[in-house]
Amino acid sequence: MKIQKIRKVTALAIGTILFFGLIFGGCSGKEDSSKDSQAGSDVEADVESDAELAKFVAKTLSGDSYTQDDLAEVDVTLFNFWATYCAPCIREMPEVAEFVKKLPDNVRIVTVCLDGQGNEEKAEEILAGAGFEGTTLIAGVTFEEDAGDFKTLCRNIMYTPTTLVIDADGNIVGDAIIGVQKDLEKTYTEAINGCLTLLGKEEIEIEE
Repeated sequence: MKIQKIRKVTALAIGTILFFGLIFGGCSGKEDSSKDSQAGSDVEADVESDAELAKFVAKTLSGDSYTQDDLAEVDVTLFNFWATYCAPCIREMPEVAEFVKKLPDNVRIVTVCLDGQGNEEKAEEILAGAGFEGTTLIAGVTFEEDAGDFKTLCRNIMYTPTTLVIDADGNIVGDAIIGVQKDLEKTYTEAINGCLTLLGKEEIEIEE
């Protein structure tokens, strides 16, 4: 596994995401998608963007700001990208919410609602129903004209759900986790521990 700065999306990376997104559970990043796979997947694909999460300002569903300073507060942050029209995302959210409750203080999961702008109430309803109590960012809504790297990163998410592992410096670590996972806890824990190992940090253990 390698640490990748968030840089330009290559045609190969996009093609890989499209390929695995079609096969393994999830929705297209476009709202008119009718796909609703019940299959999960442990397949991962490289994701890069033509930005770095080193300077950005995003808006949370609760109206607060979220920046690179928030990333720096913990060792590892998972960005879980989803949409209100994505049925697999909604089915998976209770698992995400339950996993969040088991995490130590040095690891966070932040969800990013790609169609949250104008759908805030619907997003809040879905999250509340799933029991998710963490931070949710709204793609495309910022406090500044230049959202920095966050807006670019959101534009390059091709399928939902997609989860990225990000370190305190804004580096994407390892591969994107694409589609609904057969064992979300196992997949996420392995991804988190892979990042912590690279950082020279102690791995986490999730209690049952």
